[in-house]
Amino acid sequence: MTNKLNIGIILGSTRDGRVSPQVGNWVKELADSRDDANYQIVDIMEYQLPFLGTTDGTEPGIAAWSEKINELDGFVFIVQEYNHGMTGALKNAIDHLRDEWHDKAAGIVSYGSTGGARAAEHLRGVMGELKVADVRVHPTLSLFTDFENFSDFKPADMHEENIHAMLDQVSAWSTALRPIRISDDVNVEK
Repeated sequence: MTNKLNIGIILGSTRDGRVSPQVGNWVKELADSRDDANYQIVDIMEYQLPFLGTTDGTEPGIAAWSEKINELDGFVFIVQEYNHGMTGALKNAIDHLRDEWHDKAAGIVSYGSTGGARAAEHLRGVMGELKVADVRVHPTLSLFTDFENFSDFKPADMHEENIHAMLDQVSAWSTALRPIRISDDVNVEK
């Protein structure tokens, strides 16, 4: 296979004043210096997803979300910690889909008062259920040391090495899982 991987950098917050676009853009800038994949920002806010179960599921945002996740080979989740867990918006976006997540890899970049570690662990459990292989390297960003006034992202230089190590793992696992997805697609078509 010579096609480059498509990796989505998923912004996990929709809240006013969110800082996830700053973190996501920083990760994408680092990722774009590599040649292992095509990296793109995927902002769940753009899909205007309703709360799961409150509609008939025919909203155009749901179909567009499904198409986007289906076309990706792997993910980097930008996860912020709210009340010891991931955001409700991210959980809702994840729960709208099922098969589209299967047999892909994911990295997690988290932030919060404790580096977002509890939100990342929450996400890891969900990823396991959806057959997503989350990678070991997990960059954690502190609201106290990596943000000025808790809102302007100023990452410490030490994080760049961890981002690249995480991207190495996401790329390797996404490549390894690609034949499984292709095999599953062929079996479905039969």
